[in-house]
Amino acid sequence: MQPAVPGLAPAWCEAAWVEGGAFLRQFTDRDPIPDDVPDPWRGLAPFPTICLIGLDDGAEEFTALYADARGVYRVYQMAFVGREWTMTRRAPGMSQRYAGIVSGDGNRVDGRWEASEDGEAWSLDFELTYTRQR
Repeated sequence: MQPAVPGLAPAWCEAAWVEGGAFLRQFTDRDPIPDDVPDPWRGLAPFPTICLIGLDDGAEEFTALYADARGVYRVYQMAFVGREWTMTRRAPGMSQRYAGIVSGDGNRVDGRWEASEDGEAWSLDFELTYTRQR
C-alpha cells in the first residue's frame, strides 16, 4: 500500500476473512522507523489501523468500521459496482469519501480519499494505491 502523502513512508495492509467469512478484517501498519531517522509523521500517523467490513444482507450494503492508533473511530458505507470501490462517511464538520478502481487483473487498486467540512465542497486528502503481494 502506498499513500501519496508527503513524508509518509509506505505501509502494508493485510486482509483476512474472520468469523467463518462473516467479516473481512483489514489491518494496516508500517514498518517501524528508527528513532534516529527523521520522521515528520512521528506520533501523527494513524498506524496501525483496523477496519472490519460486513454485509447487511437485507439491504445488500456493506458497512466498514474503522479505528486507528490516534483514537479515531469511524463508520463508512461501502459499495462495489463493477470495478469501482467506494466508501463514504457523512459527519458534521468532517465528511470523507474514497473512490478506487480495481485493475483488470485484480492485483491493484488506485484510489483517492477526499474530505469535506460541509459535505458539499470536496478536496483531495490523499491518493492511495493498494498492490497485491503474493
